[in-house]
Amino acid sequence: MSPRARSVLSAVLIVLACLLAPLGALSGWAMYGIGDSGRYEATMTPLASDSDVREAIASAVTDGILREVHVGAPLQKPVNHFVRDAVRSFTHTPAFRTAWQAANRAAHDAVMRALHSDREEAVTIDLAPVAQRVKSQLTFEHMPLANRIPVEHTEITVLPSEDLNQLRKGFHVLEFAGFWLPAAAAVLAVTGILVAVCRRRAVLATGLGTALGAALLGVAIAVGRRLTLDDLPADVSPSAAGAVYDALTGTLRLVSWLLLALGVTVASAALLTAAYGRRRRASAAPAQAQADQPTRVRA
Repeated sequence: MSPRARSVLSAVLIVLACLLAPLGALSGWAMYGIGDSGRYEATMTPLASDSDVREAIASAVTDGILREVHVGAPLQKPVNHFVRDAVRSFTHTPAFRTAWQAANRAAHDAVMRALHSDREEAVTIDLAPVAQRVKSQLTFEHMPLANRIPVEHTEITVLPSEDLNQLRKGFHVLEFAGFWLPAAAAVLAVTGILVAVCRRRAVLATGLGTALGAALLGVAIAVGRRLTLDDLPADVSPSAAGAVYDALTGTLRLVSWLLLALGVTVASAALLTAAYGRRRRASAAPAQAQADQPTRVRA
């Protein structure tokens, strides 16, 4: 193979590797971060202590309870205030964290079933377990009519039905590519470096391309966050949704930073070794020239 053909082939392989690296990170995150129930639960559990999430859950549960409580006008404001305070207080208890974990586990199972099936129904979280615990607490505190509060299925939509088909197709692609894309990116990068005429230059291009792909991945995560929050329904708290988005994409952001650091490190190493090689050649040249000069002997 001619040097020109080797250079072209190396460039194509390195470009493909740099394009597949962020896509591999995204597919790996979808498969191992979101698709795995244990990792998902570990990601969502700390959100039970997030103030925005607690306030959003408290508002949803409170509104569901108050829709079923009918009292006269003199008692309406005191009862509403008492219920809201009781629900907010409940969100700071270990019982709420237990209910939060159970609700998220159920939601994740429902989402996974929806993504792996052909049903077109919206995926929701049922807050009835939380309402039942709040009812028990209000009854224990002797709130009037608390024992007559019906525990209805207060649901929060986490996956609209109109978006389900598109998300299902995208998730299947990412799930299938979760292993193969990172492996293909690594193989293409190594092959591109090996067939290159100047391997140091190929390593430099690989490092810079990887860093650029990681930066684009970080930008995509930020843009996705903004688009997600802009499309929220009116009754969904943007701050709570932002906290959930940040928690779910935390691993993906970390991977993007690691790829960026790896790319910059590889490119810097290639530049430093090139500068060191030039310095050694420059220092060796005068010595070689002096050794090649003829020796004159006076008669």
